[in-house]
Amino acid sequence: MKIREFFIRLAILFCGLTIAHLGVTFFLLSNLGADPFNVFIQGLRLLTAMTGINLSHGIIHMSVCFLIILILLLIDKSYIKAGTIICMFCGGPIIDFFTWLLKDFAIESSGLTVKIPVLFLGCIILSLGMTIVIRSEAGTGPNDLVAVVISEKCKFRFGLTRIITDGLFVLIGFMLGGKLGIGTIICAFLVGFIADIFMPYSERLVKFLVSRPC
Repeated sequence: MKIREFFIRLAILFCGLTIAHLGVTFFLLSNLGADPFNVFIQGLRLLTAMTGINLSHGIIHMSVCFLIILILLLIDKSYIKAGTIICMFCGGPIIDFFTWLLKDFAIESSGLTVKIPVLFLGCIILSLGMTIVIRSEAGTGPNDLVAVVISEKCKFRFGLTRIITDGLFVLIGFMLGGKLGIGTIICAFLVGFIADIFMPYSERLVKFLVSRPC
């Protein structure tokens, strides 16, 4: 890959990451339940607490992400790219920025007539951003890589694979004591479905941007 193309793909990834985490921010502000991966993290935190080890949610989250990266380095290191590290460390600050930007809209204190549409909007925006990140081919966040790798290795549709992996995160997390809400269930079934719709368009967009002359 040429240097120019490498940086274009990284720029595309960062734009996709920003879009995706705007969607995550809407999801969080709707306050209708944690996303599937974080329900899983909640469950793991409770499990470790039962053994007398009290770790923060953030430490558990980071540890699981590093474990996913380690496993992939052993299985197929081609999935670990510069963008994977960017996704790991830039997601939180982007969410913090959008949370600050949207604070005056008082979404968290609104009723369900506001929260439900905001939740659906969040899932749609998240799906769009996620597919741009994936099709940038510059790397993907560790939690998203689970579905990406299974989909590509087993030749399954990404959307279906995402629904199954999100469902497993929710199921395991819930069985370990993680809390879920209506937003968790909607997210688990909606994001993968919408991602399948956006995926070919995001692929064409990336190809167009990468192939454009200087």
